[in-house]
Amino acid sequence: MTEPAAPEPDDKDWTWTLRRPCPDCGFDAGASPPAAVPRIVDDVLLRFAARLADPDATTRPAPQVWSTTEYACHLRDVCEVFDGRLRAMLSESDPLFDNWDQDATALQRRYWQERPVPVAAELDAAAARIQETITGISDEQWPRSGRRSNGSVFTVRTLIQYFAHDLVHHAHDVTAAPSRPAAAPPPG
Repeated sequence: MTEPAAPEPDDKDWTWTLRRPCPDCGFDAGASPPAAVPRIVDDVLLRFAARLADPDATTRPAPQVWSTTEYACHLRDVCEVFDGRLRAMLSESDPLFDNWDQDATALQRRYWQERPVPVAAELDAAAARIQETITGISDEQWPRSGRRSNGSVFTVRTLIQYFAHDLVHHAHDVTAAPSRPAAAPPPG
């Protein structure tokens, strides 16, 4: 595949997923206990491993919809970005997160040229790192805060819940019917 066209910027504030269930994937991030997130990560990894083994794992279902491999690249990077944000929250006072443009990252890292087997291994490693960070959180660290440049404020708890939605949403994207709708992925 040649370089895909840049998608329309997704400037929606997806933090609403912390207040109500997502109508697309059904996940209720705000009701999800953070202690359950490592198990959620394991479930998402299993779902992606199965899809990455499919012969069509690098095929886009529509020109503006990522392939399973591209979604896996995105989740690998989501794990890395959220782990960095989480570690900053645990070690700094109210850190301001660097902006992360997921679409620019997809183009820069050339997701469409990635191969499923190495991406699966990289996703597993990135997921293991954030799972380790999450399981190491102490009771007094849950209310610690961090901010995105758009003003969204997270606690350790809500950042982990928001992260869980991102994973579950994309697992839904790749396991939904093959004619899944052409929708931009939610921002990390």
